[in-house]
Amino acid sequence: MTTPNSTLRAVRLGLLMSQDEFARAVRDAGQRTGQRNDATKRLVQRWESGETAAPRPVYARALEAVTGLPIEALGFAAPVPQIRVTGDGHGGHDVQDSPVGIPTPSGQPTTQAAPRGNYSGIWLSTYEFFSSGRDSTFTGKHYVVLLQHGNRLTGRSLPQGSLNPDSPLTLDLQVEGNIVTGTWNEQTATDGYYRGARYFGALQMLVEPTGRRMAGKWVGFGKEFDVNSGPWQLEFVDADTSKATIAKYNKAPE
Repeated sequence: MTTPNSTLRAVRLGLLMSQDEFARAVRDAGQRTGQRNDATKRLVQRWESGETAAPRPVYARALEAVTGLPIEALGFAAPVPQIRVTGDGHGGHDVQDSPVGIPTPSGQPTTQAAPRGNYSGIWLSTYEFFSSGRDSTFTGKHYVVLLQHGNRLTGRSLPQGSLNPDSPLTLDLQVEGNIVTGTWNEQTATDGYYRGARYFGALQMLVEPTGRRMAGKWVGFGKEFDVNSGPWQLEFVDADTSKATIAKYNKAPE
């Protein structure tokens, strides 16, 4: 039995693309880099349904170009490389995006409690963080498309749906009863204060009985090699994830 790739679907919806448009963008990306591919709507459907668990390298590179995300963040299974290595300039190597501390798939299903509800839809994500460089607290807001498959929630912010444009946010969460736990990843804007730096960390929230709000805390690293934390919440906005509804919320939150 195949497992749908809800992460890739969330990313595509976040880009406001149909499956046809996404396939065309993958083809165009391949042509720009001189590595042509034959991506079609049917291929995108196979990726999202889980029928094709891992794309060939020529498609993987095009997918990274279209989404702006590393292929391992798009919900595909091994044999996609999980560690990226670069030279450190002194004869050695540095490990980037290491999955150390993150459990690797064992091939065996784990026993999980059934989710209390379906949380697919559009949510308003709000978090607070302290900037030591500016000695002040700031708020980050994004309209996020959440998609649920079983106990897993995957999310991607809308292209223009944040207070800071060009600062995409991705979420990879798991639901256990009324507890939501997972990871977050944000690529800051290249022309913003953090100059395109990528930040990531862990997140845990409690779901209110109504199922319309999740609230908790994030944890992540700072530029001074310290570990920071702050409040984070998700507020339900709309259960519809059609193209028209997504376009409605593709704007900066108030």
